[in-house]
Amino acid sequence: MSVRGRPCKAKSPDSSEPETKTRQKQAPQPRCSAAEKTNGTRRKKGDLVLKETLKEKGDSILEETLKILKIKKEERSNVAKEINDIKKQLINHLKEKTQLFKEVQEPLNTGSYYEKVKISIPDEFDVMLPLLVERVNIEPFKEDGAFYKVALKRENNPLKALEKDGFLPASQILAEFRKEVKKILENFEECSVHVLLVKIELFLFPEWKMVKSSWPAFTQEGFKIEGWLGAKTKQEHKRKHFYLVPKYEGKGSVEHNGVASKDAWRISFSHIEKEILKNHGLAKTCCEKDGESCCRKDCLKLLKHLLHLLKERDSSLKDVCSYHAKTTLLHACCARNKDDDWKASELLGCFKQLLLDFQGHLKAGKLPNFFVPGQNLLSGITKKTLNNLAKQIEEQLLNGFPIFASHSDHLLIYSVLKSVPSGLLIVIFLAKINKPMSFSRTVRSLTV
Repeated sequence: MSVRGRPCKAKSPDSSEPETKTRQKQAPQPRCSAAEKTNGTRRKKGDLVLKETLKEKGDSILEETLKILKIKKEERSNVAKEINDIKKQLINHLKEKTQLFKEVQEPLNTGSYYEKVKISIPDEFDVMLPLLVERVNIEPFKEDGAFYKVALKRENNPLKALEKDGFLPASQILAEFRKEVKKILENFEECSVHVLLVKIELFLFPEWKMVKSSWPAFTQEGFKIEGWLGAKTKQEHKRKHFYLVPKYEGKGSVEHNGVASKDAWRISFSHIEKEILKNHGLAKTCCEKDGESCCRKDCLKLLKHLLHLLKERDSSLKDVCSYHAKTTLLHACCARNKDDDWKASELLGCFKQLLLDFQGHLKAGKLPNFFVPGQNLLSGITKKTLNNLAKQIEEQLLNGFPIFASHSDHLLIYSVLKSVPSGLLIVIFLAKINKPMSFSRTVRSLTV
């Protein structure tokens, strides 16, 4: 705009001329009364109290569950004596009265009982009987690197006679081994164990002890414990031998390159798993008498117990096993590798986080083998089953683990049975049980 043809001059920022625009006055903010301030403070305190109460309730449920799951020293001692007697007689029998297994080594005790993460009842024992092999050819059975075909080089090895098409069939070795095991177990049919329930499941397997052999290339991207237990500890473990055991997955009749699945050998690092669960802390004194306690093993026990209860209730979950729980924990320990991440005082939070980890694997349909990451441990389970389990775990998380509280009936039965005088319980030792009886059916079958 111009006046008399002359342009208007813009005002300089520091012009002293008064502003022509009037500023809008802001509406005054209402002040909180003393009563409202007090109520707000009370609400915050109430929320904190509620949060703390829920945490205490959750801690209490988990701690009480762990107390119930703990195996008493007396039970452990009595069972150990019986199992040790069986192992001793079996080793002597194999060395002195067989040709195929006369080179058997001292038993390798693995699994939850010997890792001290067994829950409730000492009724299951994994005992591997190593056969020393110094000259052998192994070839991958499948692409994932978890299973192998085995051929012996020594012509004078008595097992050489069992080779089929140049490879040693795992199923045939296991069948011959079971024949010898049954001969020994017949002598124990009338024995009794003081505080055991009804039966013991004794899993006995032969296995190849691979000496003078480095770990297969399939393991290079696995076993990532550097940040957790240290690079030195990792190298010490990797200098140890590995084992091959006669176990397969899926249908045994399915063939790969002319070899049936039941005749393949699975690579095993169970002795390494046992060691790292025993010495599981970044600090060497973790969970020792003079050291700080963590909740790693407690979280594993609770996850195993949760899976056990869910499987009792839903038969469609039968293919989910405790090894899935253990593998989840091992991965979690590498991801949260500080001892402070697993404080015993933070049991509830740590257990919830482990459940979230497990849920993540279930939803993704992938749980890599801790040592051989090319193997997906969930590959043989349907997506429907995995999603179903993930949903049930979600329900337990949201509702404060009601399944733990509702398990009191079984615990009562267990308490009653433990009070039965020694000598009245019949214990059946089995070399292999494919379908163990359910708890309720076992109780009904008890005869005194």
